Amino acid sequence: MKNFLKLTLFLVSLISAGVLQGVLSPTLAEDVRQRIAVSYGIDHFDQVEQIQYTFNVKVGDKKVNRFWIWEPKVDKVTFKAGNNEEYISYNRKEINDASSEKLKKIDAWFINDNYWLLFPYRVAWDSRVKAEDSGSQALPMGEGSAKCVVVTYPSTGGYTPGDVYELFLDNEYKLTHWVYRRGGSPEPTRITTWEDHRHVGPLTLSLMHQGAEGNFRLWFTNVGVKLVGAAGWMNTN
Repeated sequence: MKNFLKLTLFLVSLISAGVLQGVLSPTLAEDVRQRIAVSYGIDHFDQVEQIQYTFNVKVGDKKVNRFWIWEPKVDKVTFKAGNNEEYISYNRKEINDASSEKLKKIDAWFINDNYWLLFPYRVAWDSRVKAEDSGSQALPMGEGSAKCVVVTYPSTGGYTPGDVYELFLDNEYKLTHWVYRRGGSPEPTRITTWEDHRHVGPLTLSLMHQGAEGNFRLWFTNVGVKLVGAAGWMNTN
């Protein structure tokens, strides 16, 4: 009888912790998101005054590149498209319904490109997301398996509400692949690798993502960070 009671209490504790339910409790969900972010250096992000990068993507024969400087402490963005000599600067706090369509489009590009670079940080910053532990799953590309955590964004708010990301993690909680499902679509919108992890000052960033069919490649160049009080930029190594 005592053993039965102990087992019952153990199962109750697992259920309350979210282990048997799959969906993590708020505390455990926050923990797994934080572990991902810590593996990329989020504990040092408050040292960053500016971060710059060029977002490059090639889909089939089409190629796009956009240069950004982001000042996270004040949420100021500077943007330049391709070979265009014009720089556009704005503060994201001032974006609203009355903003020009051009500026809204640029800001949507910023969010897209910034999430590709800084998703491991944003998954910790975005407190409204839900995390579900799917255990060990077969990799979506290639052979083998890895720990899989499913991250779901709220169905309202943002440029693409309801997005779902299946994150495949190594033993250090760094991403190796992800499956992106736009708006919670049952079918994958995009499956890519997360590779070429580099140190950029105190941060770790993944600079290369490739699709399974070989017709999609997304990568970052001109990546650097300027720390608070520093005179110059720290680049990738």
